Amino acid sequence: MENIIINILAMLLTLGILVTVHEFGHFWVARRCGVKVERFSIGFGKPLLKWTRQGTEYVIALLPLGGYVKMLGEQDVAIPESERHLAFNHKPLSQRAAIVAAGPLANFLLAIFLYWLMFMVGVSGVAPVVGTVKNDSPAALAGLQAGDEIVAVDGESTRTWQEVQVQLLGRLGESGFLNLTATSPERAKPLVARINLERWLNNDAEPDPLQALGITPFRLDIPPRLGEIVAGGRAESAGLLPGDLVLAVNGDKLGGWLEWIDIVRANPESDLQLVVERGGERINLELRPALTMAEDGSERGFIGAGVSTPEVMPTLPPEMNREIRYSAWQALPQALSETWNNTVFVLDSIKKMILGLISVENLSGPITIAQIAGQTATYGFEYYIGFLAVLSISLGVLNLLPIPVLDGGHLFYYLVETIIRRPVPEKVQAMGMQIGITLIVGIMLIAFYNDVNRLF
Repeated sequence: MENIIINILAMLLTLGILVTVHEFGHFWVARRCGVKVERFSIGFGKPLLKWTRQGTEYVIALLPLGGYVKMLGEQDVAIPESERHLAFNHKPLSQRAAIVAAGPLANFLLAIFLYWLMFMVGVSGVAPVVGTVKNDSPAALAGLQAGDEIVAVDGESTRTWQEVQVQLLGRLGESGFLNLTATSPERAKPLVARINLERWLNNDAEPDPLQALGITPFRLDIPPRLGEIVAGGRAESAGLLPGDLVLAVNGDKLGGWLEWIDIVRANPESDLQLVVERGGERINLELRPALTMAEDGSERGFIGAGVSTPEVMPTLPPEMNREIRYSAWQALPQALSETWNNTVFVLDSIKKMILGLISVENLSGPITIAQIAGQTATYGFEYYIGFLAVLSISLGVLNLLPIPVLDGGHLFYYLVETIIRRPVPEKVQAMGMQIGITLIVGIMLIAFYNDVNRLF
């Protein structure tokens, strides 16, 4: 229940910030162009709070899934002669275009500011050092080994696992070669692991690029030594005892307790051949994890055994910690670059979705946004503002798409008006509005359906 409350509050805060900034962009430029703003609303539906200042009614409404700026002259109603100079539809085309474009532009400016702030505060991460490589996986066949550090993906430098993931996600749905540049103290020169992709993960609803390549990041681990054994559980039935050290599973050497958990969870009702060390001797045992259902509805293995906590817990080597921090001046070009790269990524993802190169199941709605907002808020400041920046960019890009109803649709009409030297006929605009509404509602329904599917 506590998590649900945190998620809802984080979503309200997130959407509130994004919508307010977007609508303020329209509002600010409209005022500078001499347009009378009749209402500035955050949210839709019944007003929860409203006040009037300098002729504008400010509203905070019940449904926080958007907002709007109502300007004089937007509706087809008679305008007194004395106020025509204040009406939106009586302003020059250049001013109308500037007012419409100001909303998405404000979202991009917000993203730049957030990234600037994030890079000044500092971004922490873990060096992209490979922990294990699955046998016969694409990464293994390309020569990647445990202990390698991935220093570049397709020639783009990577300093943390997060940067590796971003580069890999950019290749979803594509065909061709993926190049991973890796270094290691054991290598005389860097390895360029060349991996062939064919419509890579295009049907995956929740793609995991690292898992698909067969790569597990280096993780702090403790010895896979068993502690408490649950009476009547599969571990006891297999003959396992407290203090047993699991050395190998199905012939593969076991790295640590976290790897052991992954193996057990991934093999419900499957026979596992174990080699354990007990009292200085090696013993062969057969274990069959029981089938259980996780909270997310997935099937997992369970054996009824706990871990024996070591006296001294391991710590991450200092060279594995990466903190990226810049001065105020240095952070600005980094923020501009990050905003540009993410804008290109969002546009590329939309193109791939339209072409069928990636699944529409990747679309997310308010439920997923609430969950991620809640998680990032609990992780810390840098994670939350990074997520907020990505959402702001996504909102800016989506609003610039040439779809009637959206800002991009209005800008498209203005472009046509510039070319034909007269406004687009009202019948055409009305038809486009209906198509736009249908399209947007359809996208929202798909996103909501995906959200519900992820819950169950």
